[in-house]
Amino acid sequence: MSQAIIKTIDLGDGRTITIETGRLAKQADGSVVVRMGDTMLLATVVSAREAGPEVDFMPLSVDYREKFAAAGRFPGGFLKREGKASDDEILVARLVDRALRPLFPADFHAETVVNVVLISAGTEVMPDCLAGLAASAAISVSDVPFECPISEVRVARIAGQFVINPSLSQLQEADIDIMVGASAENIMMVEGEMKEVSEAEMLEAIKVAHDAIKVHCAAQLELAAEVGVVKRTYCHEVNDEELRELIWKETYQKSYDVAKQQIKNKQLRVEAFEAIKQEFIEKYKESKSEEEVSESLIGRYYHDVEKEAMRRMILDDGIRLDGRSTTEIRPIWGLVDYLPAAHGSAVFTRGETQSLTSCTLGTKMDEKIIDSVTFRGKERFLLHYNFPPFCTGEARTSRGLSRREIGHGNLAHRALKSMIPSDFPYIVRIVSDILESNGSSSMATVCAGTMAMMDAGVPMKKPVSGIAMGLITDVNKKYAILSDILGDEDHLGDMDFKVTGTKDGITATQMDIKVDGLPYEVLAQALEQARAGRMHILGKILEVIAEPREDFKPNVPRIHTMTIPKDFIGAIIGPGGKIIQQMQEDTKTTITIEEVDNMGVIQISGLNKDSLDAAIARIKSIVSVPEVGEVYQGKVKSIVAFGAFVEITPGKEGLLHISEIDWKRINSADEVLKEGDIVEVKLLEVDERTGKLKLSRKALLPKPEGYVEPEARPHRPQGDRNDRGRRDDRGRGDRGDRSDFRPPRKRE
Repeated sequence: MSQAIIKTIDLGDGRTITIETGRLAKQADGSVVVRMGDTMLLATVVSAREAGPEVDFMPLSVDYREKFAAAGRFPGGFLKREGKASDDEILVARLVDRALRPLFPADFHAETVVNVVLISAGTEVMPDCLAGLAASAAISVSDVPFECPISEVRVARIAGQFVINPSLSQLQEADIDIMVGASAENIMMVEGEMKEVSEAEMLEAIKVAHDAIKVHCAAQLELAAEVGVVKRTYCHEVNDEELRELIWKETYQKSYDVAKQQIKNKQLRVEAFEAIKQEFIEKYKESKSEEEVSESLIGRYYHDVEKEAMRRMILDDGIRLDGRSTTEIRPIWGLVDYLPAAHGSAVFTRGETQSLTSCTLGTKMDEKIIDSVTFRGKERFLLHYNFPPFCTGEARTSRGLSRREIGHGNLAHRALKSMIPSDFPYIVRIVSDILESNGSSSMATVCAGTMAMMDAGVPMKKPVSGIAMGLITDVNKKYAILSDILGDEDHLGDMDFKVTGTKDGITATQMDIKVDGLPYEVLAQALEQARAGRMHILGKILEVIAEPREDFKPNVPRIHTMTIPKDFIGAIIGPGGKIIQQMQEDTKTTITIEEVDNMGVIQISGLNKDSLDAAIARIKSIVSVPEVGEVYQGKVKSIVAFGAFVEITPGKEGLLHISEIDWKRINSADEVLKEGDIVEVKLLEVDERTGKLKLSRKALLPKPEGYVEPEARPHRPQGDRNDRGRRDDRGRGDRGDRSDFRPPRKRE
């Protein structure tokens, strides 16, 4: 057996994390097993020795997967094997990717693949908070070039105390839940959700996370030293310094002049910058042979020129590409009720970014069932984000859901979900279709989602708005914080910091930092500037729709929720579901029932009030306890010699004795009643010992004029059961004793 090298990280509260290498997956360039409790992750990295031709970027792929066997479970579905990555797996992979990508050398372009696999799933440790550590450790023990190790941790605030990597059960009580990725020196990535916390509280959580990450990074350096890692040499770029200087000389001032023109239209601005590059290429070709001209190399150098021109204009002149100041928000307009057939809809447009969002209200039957390796449950709030190619002017068709769409949708989902009341009975689905994009379409989704939900009549606790912040810095530590960034400012800038919240605090955030050594003071300033921007945008939303619609639209299903003792659940469902299915068919409603906290929770949905009322009445009749003196509409279930059995509520029958059918004497119940008749009866008595019900129809009929009560019969002592004078068990006089026999009255 290979000798493993193990490093242990002490979390300071009795918990530990171990990093092991040298035992598994040794043909990968680097591999580790990270363990905390019973949770174990296997991480590997493999990087090609050479870069592909004309590749001028870092082709990094990060994949995160969870094995059902890790939790001792079978996958669902017919094939009983793992399929494509779930949304949760993709989100974890994105978290790892965003922290790793900036730390590969800028000139390293070899195809690199990082795989992280959950191989053992403990019940108390959430694996996503270990994935970044595992991926970085695998690279650290490999020969793949990497600037420095990183790690990721989850930090949650529970009862006022910060906890690193809490369990899922602890997380339910948290008001801050964020994932932080960082090196020992710099914050790289932040993503999470909060319950309306302040900017200062969020910064404090980030600092707590960073302190824990520093310990993780030190352990990785020690492990790499013990392994004896030597990073590989490589040469993936061919540069032409003479060409680089020529491009800067010929194009920088032209690019700066275009940037200062403050062209507000994105497409026109792109065309103006592209024209400068094409002009240079045509001129350069005149003095060179075709083999000597590399348009890809020219494009790379010109990209740097364009980037520097935009950054200097902002830092030196305080002017942005579209002419705004650093704190100015683009023009905003919006509409609600734009889609007449949708339950709720909104259009939100900010500059050249536009979202058309719909809100659909559903019943319990529309819940999303989650069956992952580490979590099984249901989701009542769904948000789907779509980014079609036409929104950026691309001439191509959509080819399935992208990881970016899943990530942006998750951010908007986190921003809004806590604002839906816990007792709201509907399942809510938000769909945001981005029709135009020039920066911060996920924040447009948050704003449009708020408007669409209020248009649908969702009683939101508070409206939510969102903003994307940017940052421009230089080597002299000069910086500018930008509110409501454009797509170019995101691409060419140093930070993309998205913040969402209500008037009272932050609900979600996502931050990617692309520069080293960003002080916390700059983050604090960015958060305060973001708060001012959010309040401005929130004001614009409230100008369009100030509060939720008072009532739902006519096509929204009406829902009523009832709670019953759990002992009645079976009676409502009936054998094989017969009773509940019949109720749904008769009342044209949908009825669901489940046991929650030893009670039965029933949800009834229908398209109108009459349907709901009918279903409610049917259920109440089943669960109601019969009360003496109450009047019921009953159904004759059977005719017997001594009367009839009448069902007054589903499953509850009482005896309507022949003497209680009418004031006049009748010989047989079928003279008045037949099976299936609906008859109004009064409950006279409930036998305390047997629970049998005694009913009367006669008590509800007017007493005939001149009616005389029959004389009471003399009491007969009990004697031999053959005594012909006593009444038999069926309540009829023995025909052998005719002393009190009266012939029936002649029918009229």
